[in-house]
Amino acid sequence: MKKTLIIAALTCFAAPSFAQKKAAKTPSTYTSTVINVPLTAENWDAPGANAEFTTHDGRPALKILPKQGQVILKNTVFSNGTIEFDYIPTDQRFASFYFRYKDAKENELFYFRTHRAGDTTGIEAVQYAPNIDGVNLWDLLPQFQGKANFQNKTWNHVKLVVSGLQLRVYVNDMQQPTMEVPCLEGNVKEGTFAFEGEGIVSNLVIKPGQTESLPSYAGPDPVSHDPRYLRKWQVTEPAALPKNVDFSIDYAPKNETVWEPIWAERRGMINLTRKFGMSKERRIVWMKVNIQSKTDQKKKIAMGFSDDVWVFLNGRYLYVDKNSFGSPIMKEPAGRCSIENTSFIIPFKAGKNELMIALANDFYGWALIARLEDLDGITLE
Repeated sequence: MKKTLIIAALTCFAAPSFAQKKAAKTPSTYTSTVINVPLTAENWDAPGANAEFTTHDGRPALKILPKQGQVILKNTVFSNGTIEFDYIPTDQRFASFYFRYKDAKENELFYFRTHRAGDTTGIEAVQYAPNIDGVNLWDLLPQFQGKANFQNKTWNHVKLVVSGLQLRVYVNDMQQPTMEVPCLEGNVKEGTFAFEGEGIVSNLVIKPGQTESLPSYAGPDPVSHDPRYLRKWQVTEPAALPKNVDFSIDYAPKNETVWEPIWAERRGMINLTRKFGMSKERRIVWMKVNIQSKTDQKKKIAMGFSDDVWVFLNGRYLYVDKNSFGSPIMKEPAGRCSIENTSFIIPFKAGKNELMIALANDFYGWALIARLEDLDGITLE
């Protein structure tokens, strides 16, 4: 008999091993809204043999070993509610907790940068990021990282409250949130849970539907009322770049090139990863927008990009730059895509102007953000 645990906003369909009820031929509905998840081998999938089910400090524990791959809770569907667990994140780099985990490619993720253990001032101690088609969008969402007071040799208590499009995370201090995400960025609305990265888990508890009055609708987009963002572009299909080619005008659009519209998401971001998914090759797309200017005038544009950008105005080179994480040329903040990355001057002519951008990527998220300093004498088509 296949046993399934379905955790939704108002009801809980629990497997017998979770609810400790008599086995039935079909899932049954229970009124209990608290599920203590057994940390035993039959309830978890560890295809990389990277888990041990043991005791630690006298309590049942899941020990994630220093091997690659997720340790996944079986037969579970979670949408909204509260998840709590005790955690010792011993990994030397990252210790991760996945929720709404559809599979390794599509899920939501909260993780510790464990080298920040004991440091209450590091702004990148924890981060939220979704995985979309196997791409972790951490470099597109620098606003979703922050400080956290945690240790890597003693127990930490972690609580996540998931409500529709919003997330609130607590680490040790259950009164003050460590992180608040006003709009979850993943493609998935439900799924199971998983852990990854060396560490020890105990006292895993799920409270389906208990969202502590956290709204389910998205919180405000801080730039939604800012008209200066270039929110609608035309974009080509991606083209693979040979390994020995950084850029060539030979890849420029031709008369027969097909263009299609693409609109900005929150914070004015054109999210190319969401549209085009993962690639193991370096790829390039072209984007264009028409801008009408009443007069010959110069305007500053602020731009965020990942990873390499070539900008053309009316068919002529205007600006070239790179934002490669870990390299000396990477932009603030730390090689992530942000409106802080760069700014430069656009010399508009009176009448119609075509702003065209080539954007290449081979590292994590792929995106563009563009904002003019003002729209005086400017019309965006």
